[in-house]
Amino acid sequence: MRPLALPAALVFTGIVSVQVGAALAARLFAEVAPAAVTAVRLWAAALILLLAGWRGMARAVAGLVRGRSWADAGTAAAFGISLGVMNFSIYQAFERIPLGIAVTVEFLGPLAVAVAGSRHLADLGWVALAALGVVLLARGGHGHLNLAGVAFAVVSAAGWAAYILLSKATGQRFAGSSGLVIAMCVAALLVTGPGVAAGGAAMLRPRVLAIGTGVGLLSSVAPYWLELEVLRRMPARVFGVWMSLEPAVAALIGLVMLGQRLSLPEWAAVGCVMAACAGAARSAAGGAGTADSAGRSPSRSRDREGPLAPPGA
Repeated sequence: MRPLALPAALVFTGIVSVQVGAALAARLFAEVAPAAVTAVRLWAAALILLLAGWRGMARAVAGLVRGRSWADAGTAAAFGISLGVMNFSIYQAFERIPLGIAVTVEFLGPLAVAVAGSRHLADLGWVALAALGVVLLARGGHGHLNLAGVAFAVVSAAGWAAYILLSKATGQRFAGSSGLVIAMCVAALLVTGPGVAAGGAAMLRPRVLAIGTGVGLLSSVAPYWLELEVLRRMPARVFGVWMSLEPAVAALIGLVMLGQRLSLPEWAAVGCVMAACAGAARSAAGGAGTADSAGRSPSRSRDREGPLAPPGA
């Protein structure tokens, strides 16, 4: 058990980091629109990653231009678009529905990737369990389950699913983190227009910039680094199962930092989706082999903005 103690601590730290960043962003919505917070957060993350990996990115961009590798460039751009859509949508959801519910719905994206094309009958059970969770959410909202918020969370789930697939494709085409840096810059550019239109000069307030930078560190840069460290120390299947704790952590942080209380049916819904994601992640990784500790689990978020992070949160 002791060899797993450090990876477990890193996983939990990454989960908490993402959700604390999400809660800080949600608090900032009282001062500036979610679109503007998204832009500040993504630009902060992009600049931090650019400072850390500018040499690799410069070589990657020069190679793309020199070799006219338009397919590779298109893959990185699509990766960035999925990242931008995922983050923009989940922040819109955070404004309208509780953090725990938004993250629970968003996790349907990785679940869909995990079970897509599966030939295991058991995976249908995980889908049914997740569907039960959705039904419980629909019936347990007590008036605060805003339909627009749920719709934005569904869009974020789709963006996360695309992000997972494009992350793998980008990693195969670019060395190191250069593909991620390019994608982050594309995502930041994508949300700049809506962010400026919604936030205007308020985006440049020192407090907004400071908190936005903190959110970028907590929800993007720190989880990316922690994820890489974890995947060096444990099989991806174990990582995927542990990441399924994220909806519950999101709900708890929403309660502590934002005062968002969930009803009993909503907590049951969170549990259903967590169990479905954990089961599907374990099944998918088991089918692919359990020895690849450098692999990529279909269960990792959020914006989280490492190769799996969603940065959505």
